[in-house]
Amino acid sequence: MISYKPFYETLIRTGKTEYELIYKYGLSANTIHRMKHSKPITTTTLDTLCFILDCDVSDIIEYIKEE
Repeated sequence: MISYKPFYETLIRTGKTEYELIYKYGLSANTIHRMKHSKPITTTTLDTLCFILDCDVSDIIEYIKEE
């Protein structure tokens, strides 16, 4: 399972908000909604988030092995 928990930790660390991602950087509100509900996002979106937040992919997502 893919978890977006690191994304929210990175937001806090960088001082950015979801509102800022949507209205300043043009990220889709639907993308934020999908991440909140553990739905898939595109690699293009991951690339955009890494650029905006100046971070690595591992700062946005993590893989959690289901048993």
